[in-house]
Amino acid sequence: MPTLPSAYTEAAQELRTLRDLLRWAISQFERHQLQFGHGSDNAWDEAIYLLLHSLNLPLDRLEPFLDAGTTQSERLHFVQLIQRRCEERLPAAYLTGEAWLQGLRFKVSPDCIVPRSPISELLSTQLAPWIEDPSRIESVLDVCTGSGCLAILAALTFPNATVDGVDISAAALAIAKQNIEDYGLEDRVCALNSDLYSAVSDKKYDIIISNPPYVNEDSMQALPAEYKHEPRLALAGGEDGMDLVRTILAQAADHLNDNGILILEIGNEYDHFCTAFPELEPIWLSTETADDQILLLHKEQLLNR
Repeated sequence: MPTLPSAYTEAAQELRTLRDLLRWAISQFERHQLQFGHGSDNAWDEAIYLLLHSLNLPLDRLEPFLDAGTTQSERLHFVQLIQRRCEERLPAAYLTGEAWLQGLRFKVSPDCIVPRSPISELLSTQLAPWIEDPSRIESVLDVCTGSGCLAILAALTFPNATVDGVDISAAALAIAKQNIEDYGLEDRVCALNSDLYSAVSDKKYDIIISNPPYVNEDSMQALPAEYKHEPRLALAGGEDGMDLVRTILAQAADHLNDNGILILEIGNEYDHFCTAFPELEPIWLSTETADDQILLLHKEQLLNR
């Protein structure tokens, strides 16, 4: 057996069933005071996910296997995952190389943030009631696409649309291209290296969506260790979090078709947004997990700033 700290060695040797391993993992999470928010928001759900993933079991089928025995190699693999989660404070998605959003699996790596945008929930409802006829949407732009998850969801939501996903990170775009290929969407979704709109300067879209870097600098300094494993480039939005948001808003109208809309996520930066853009009166969109974090602006509002 590889050399492990005593607590982990004991677990790999003594524990037997999934129930045993699950209880032990939750104890470790609590002992290390982990922070959650990269796919699950509590120790129970994350421990279940890592356990079922490590055993190649269906992620929605814990109960039938709870009292099943495990082999020593299976226990060792799981214990090593828990050790890394606790001691390195790595998000679970970086340990497994995948993240789930709206029931869909996306490849991830530390080169991109872990998919979790509540914009995905809005896409699952086809942006109703703001989009009356989803079949008439022909073009979508995803600014700061990262892993490409929102671009892919947009393509699945609007079946007649072509989608451009742009990002300044070549490493993140490599992950996005893998995800696009996994969903067989190469003919409709394009991942482009671009500093915001630079690579699509001559194009217009029916919808622009964006989950840009928006975390203000004070909040960046206070981030839990788990979040500091994500690329700073994908999180940091400057002193007030609005650095990239300013450019996105300033240029959005030039890239929207008539009657086009912008869907923009700003996270917990509502106060900073209102201070930076007092003239704007966006529609604030609520989701199951977010209020005052996603806004909608029509092209006309952007033109009349």
